[in-house]
Amino acid sequence: MGEKMLDEGIIRPVRGKRDPRLPPDVLMVMIPSELKYLAQTADAKKEVFSDMSLYDLYRAQGAFAPPITLAGPFIGAPHAVMGLEKLIALGAERILVLGWCGSLQSSLKIGDLVIPTHTVSEEGTSQHYPVSSKNPLSDASLNQILETTLKEKETPFTKGAIWTTDAVYRETPEKVRAYQQQNILAVEMEMSALLAVSLFRSVQLAALLVVSDELFELKWHPGFSNSLFKKKSRRAAKLLLGVHKSLAQLEVLSGEME
Repeated sequence: MGEKMLDEGIIRPVRGKRDPRLPPDVLMVMIPSELKYLAQTADAKKEVFSDMSLYDLYRAQGAFAPPITLAGPFIGAPHAVMGLEKLIALGAERILVLGWCGSLQSSLKIGDLVIPTHTVSEEGTSQHYPVSSKNPLSDASLNQILETTLKEKETPFTKGAIWTTDAVYRETPEKVRAYQQQNILAVEMEMSALLAVSLFRSVQLAALLVVSDELFELKWHPGFSNSLFKKKSRRAAKLLLGVHKSLAQLEVLSGEME
């Protein structure tokens, strides 16, 4: 048995007989309310597929141009990685992620937008994906398209490192202070694992996160019911639809040039 075969998991992500074949661009949406909003905005319909007991898959054909695939919701690294692995098996090659995060820096307030460039991992999933970098980067070309779209829409954002943890109730003052000193922007539960898988599977992945709560004063200030936060989260969701259109247009242009 070859070395490559030994490194493969016994259980592998595969496209089943009833599973759809996806176009290369997919939006992974962590939050149930934002997934529902995007599905309604894009007039997308639920797909029947083999993992539908774990998360939902939506496809828009014709009513939304170009066609779009939405997947979610997800919570935590193991769940999100199971979804990403399946999406890649179905054909996903460029993945944009929409999620929420908790701010560690006083300059980042509820409703602000963050583009993660890399992560500090305190989750248990990414270590099972042997990759060359301990802190894999999000995709530079997708980040550039994200930044261009946000600037065109005159939407402020911050980019930098994110702390990913499995343990929401162990975000202690000591840890928050330590990561503040390292200029880590925010904390969430999926990004480091998603980036590790994207590098391991050779796909492109980038994310747009909305600050949903604040921890920088060493007290928890949730903003989930804040009307401004809800408005900005929906705006971020719509902006990702615009990024998807840009990706699709680039795909068309690339095909025409070949």
